[in-house]
Amino acid sequence: MAERRVNVGWAEGLHARPASIFVRAATASGVPVTIAKADGSPVNAASMLAVLGLGAQGGDEIVLFSDADGAEVALDRLAKLVAEGLDELPETV
Repeated sequence: MAERRVNVGWAEGLHARPASIFVRAATASGVPVTIAKADGSPVNAASMLAVLGLGAQGGDEIVLFSDADGAEVALDRLAKLVAEGLDELPETV
């Protein structure tokens, strides 16, 4: 299973707009991904309600997981998005 640990780069955490950006990116990756706070249970990264339910704040460590083909690239891209607090998924890592 591929895993990436990253700190949330959005000052407001994974709330509203940042969560929406993340969920769209996770869905667009075409790879099933789960996300969890470092000490929490994983949830579906493509679910807006699940991601909001994490309550991840800026600076919190989150963990991204996937065991699908293409997971390494997908998780690298999602980790970069979260860590840098980007407004959209980068085309390249």
